[in-house]
Amino acid sequence: MALHEDKFEYMAHSCNRNNLLEHLPFCSDIYQYSTNKGSLTPVNQLRDLGVTVCSDLNWTTHVKAIADKARQKAAWVFSVFHTRSSTTMLMLYKSLVRSLLEYCCPVWNPKKISDIQELEGVQRTFTSRIAGCQELDYWERLQKLSLMSLQRRRERYIVLHMWKLLHGDVSNDIRIEFVERPRTGIKAKIPPLKGTSAVGNQSLYDNSFAVMGPRLWNCLPARINTIETFGLFKERLTSFLTSIPDKPPVKGYSTQNSNSILDWRKDAATTDLWGGQDC
Repeated sequence: MALHEDKFEYMAHSCNRNNLLEHLPFCSDIYQYSTNKGSLTPVNQLRDLGVTVCSDLNWTTHVKAIADKARQKAAWVFSVFHTRSSTTMLMLYKSLVRSLLEYCCPVWNPKKISDIQELEGVQRTFTSRIAGCQELDYWERLQKLSLMSLQRRRERYIVLHMWKLLHGDVSNDIRIEFVERPRTGIKAKIPPLKGTSAVGNQSLYDNSFAVMGPRLWNCLPARINTIETFGLFKERLTSFLTSIPDKPPVKGYSTQNSNSILDWRKDAATTDLWGGQDC
């Protein structure tokens, strides 16, 4: 394919970061893509459909970019609108600020605590300026305003996408397989990590949608994962998630766990929510 150098960018992903070839003189030739008029040199990061992708598949750059953009939008809201009523502020926040923080989030859902705190910090600051919430801590504000943490909402979006994969509403390009079991309902198969894969790829494997999606889906009880109507599934899923404690990691507070559904599923105090079923 003939590529226009000014319209394309080239990124190379390395499976083994300790590869000794990178230190050899001819390594640059290996990582270049030749075109009719020259060559494309690999870049460390690029923006693809609004998502900043890095060569090491780290989402910190993207998280900081969207957090800064959301803070600018929040500052504009507070400068233009003088009311601080919860009804008006929540409507503006959900439509103008939170939408920036959740665009395409099933793809880049972060696992680093610092990235999660960066995103939660935007919602934490915004809700602290809503009338009647100034004296409450962040976790109390979430309950008072009937808000989920951004972390919980990202996992919710992943589960919703899994439902669409199951029912053929979206293309199953990553070939996730589902099996139906009499007691636990419909479960998703978790693809195994190849034995020849480097140890450093374990975190990339665990955080990928192909693994995280099935793991989150498998935490749903049979009464929910067998629902065939999307509207009803979405309603029951939201009700189920709001029954699980939601205490995201924030700076200055110690948390019981990472607040992921996976961690709360392992917590003995919340096992009754799943009816004794295993993930």
